[in-house]
Amino acid sequence: MLAKRIVPCLDIRNGRVVKGQQFKNIKDVADPVELGKRYSDEGADELVFYDITASYEGRSIFLDVVRAVAETITIPFTVGGGVGSLEDFDALLKAGADKVSVNSAAVRRPALIREAAEVYGSQCVVLSIDAKRYGDSWHVYVKGGREDTGLDAIAWAKQGEALGAGEICINAMDQDGETEGFAIELCRRLTKELHIPVIASGGAGKAEDFVDVFTQAQVDAALAASIFHFRRVAISDIKRLLKSKGIPVRL
Repeated sequence: MLAKRIVPCLDIRNGRVVKGQQFKNIKDVADPVELGKRYSDEGADELVFYDITASYEGRSIFLDVVRAVAETITIPFTVGGGVGSLEDFDALLKAGADKVSVNSAAVRRPALIREAAEVYGSQCVVLSIDAKRYGDSWHVYVKGGREDTGLDAIAWAKQGEALGAGEICINAMDQDGETEGFAIELCRRLTKELHIPVIASGGAGKAEDFVDVFTQAQVDAALAASIFHFRRVAISDIKRLLKSKGIPVRL
């Protein structure tokens, strides 16, 4: 069985790491280069970097920050935010990203997923989905969680897989920053429907939340921010707990 991955997330605004709740109440946290190095040194399996206002502001991602982070870490690095073309993929991969995450632009033009997978390989293409509960389903949001598309999140994830995405990162907006646990039901639905890795994001508040999402939803990776940024739990402690529960991890 493949090792489960623990993935810290850096939400970037104006070149700084920030954190909010349900995509609102954004607060400054740290320098992305310093924080990225810390997570690389502390045993994170991967690092994710989101430029959270690039899509909304209609601009390209901060390549200089991407380059600086890539130069200081020794783990795989996924970058997203404002990615809208193959040129953006090319620039980010050349700046040091190992994978590129697409969100709003892929909703507007799904063919971008297929085109990127054909040129760079599915392993480079992550479909990031911002999802919010809507009755018995979940809607896809774009532009940094500002706009409800009305799309069903499960159906969109399946379409993304069919188009060539190599992974799905599901950002549960209702759980974001609440530290009350991952969206188990949403993640479980996705892992049952998909054949590619699913990354759970949003809601981690304690080490046991990682145990729950891996055992109850069968996700491949769990992404978190504030629990790591504010040193509530160490990555090494989470991995030791997971190992003690028989969940495969890299120590």
